[in-house]
Amino acid sequence: MTPKKKRRLIVLALVLLSFGTATALVLTAFQDHLVFFYSPSDLQEHPPGIRGIRVGGLVEAGSVQRQPDGTTVRFTITDLKTKVTVSYTGLLPDLFREGQGVVAEGQLRPDGLFEAHEVLAKHDEKYMPPTVADALKRAGQHVTSTLVQ
Repeated sequence: MTPKKKRRLIVLALVLLSFGTATALVLTAFQDHLVFFYSPSDLQEHPPGIRGIRVGGLVEAGSVQRQPDGTTVRFTITDLKTKVTVSYTGLLPDLFREGQGVVAEGQLRPDGLFEAHEVLAKHDEKYMPPTVADALKRAGQHVTSTLVQ
């Protein structure tokens, strides 16, 4: 092999190694920040691993319980088929209330309690997050687009 071909081969190997390293770093960064959405039924059928997830549905009427510490709240999210109990410590959004759509982000504990570190509520009277509307459709509820009827 001539010195010129050897040099080209080394440069090509370095370029491929650099490209592979950059690809691995990008994929690792995506994997660390990827958050999946589950409805309560999806969560029961296919429990996720230890990564953070989002669970969404309607806040069940009569399920909101404020704990004595004043900042922790427990409530139930339902897709009208299955229920998930959520524990959240912090200030809830102003629009949070029973019977309304919410999305909670956090982790599912082994005992089935969902520990949320963020709770998002709908923003007006007729809007429901599209992922929540789709979950309700799969549960057999009639939902038109992102509007609840």
